[in-house]
Amino acid sequence: MISHGSRRKGDLRGVIFDMDGVIIDSHPAHRRAWQKFLENLGQKISEDDLDYILDGRKRSEILRHFFGELSEPEIVAYGRRKDEFFQQAFLEVRPVPGVLEFFDHLRRRKIAMAIATSASKARTCSTLDRLQLTSHFKVIVTGDDVAEGKPDPAIYRVACQRLGVSPENALAIEDAVSGVRAANGAGIRCVAVAGHESAAKLRDAGADHVIENFVGFSVTELRTALRRTDQPGSRRDPRKRFAMNHLWG
Repeated sequence: MISHGSRRKGDLRGVIFDMDGVIIDSHPAHRRAWQKFLENLGQKISEDDLDYILDGRKRSEILRHFFGELSEPEIVAYGRRKDEFFQQAFLEVRPVPGVLEFFDHLRRRKIAMAIATSASKARTCSTLDRLQLTSHFKVIVTGDDVAEGKPDPAIYRVACQRLGVSPENALAIEDAVSGVRAANGAGIRCVAVAGHESAAKLRDAGADHVIENFVGFSVTELRTALRRTDQPGSRRDPRKRFAMNHLWG
């Protein structure tokens, strides 16, 4: 169990969550919203296209992928149109099972929480507010705060800076390959939620542990699982194994 009375080098001090697919089950709604939006503009959309969209990229990157070079006003205008389709499906968006209990679990242990999402600030804030989740987070970092989206590690570096914790004292929770790589690139251990992506792909991307959802999930279980990945013979990078030996005592 984490000691509440002291904070040593390597103690878990902050958990940084992605938003879509991690704390809220929003991927089905996003998938339909992007499909309707793009088809409405004459784009033919494949399943691979939809998988690309859900891999944690910034909206501007997605739009330029389909439409080529766009000005900032065009990106804003297209983004608003896409959000209109998303709002139509918002009623089906719910917190991921067990995540509210996990928030309480972390709060009781005085572990700060942050969001690091590629979504825009406007959509992030409106989504968290509508689901009454905003108050859980000390820091919210969005795609508007960084020049490059995931898998670039900048968003996780910014989240650590704003939380006031070092990467070795942080944990990222992701659901996309690009997000796992972003966390790893920032030097942060990563747990992945296997929703739209397979557990095998998430592990291959560098996830230290994979869960289906947060039901029954705890820091104790997390510590045990991560220590298993650091046993001799595991695929874990030796440098990460050394860091884990100091994590949470």
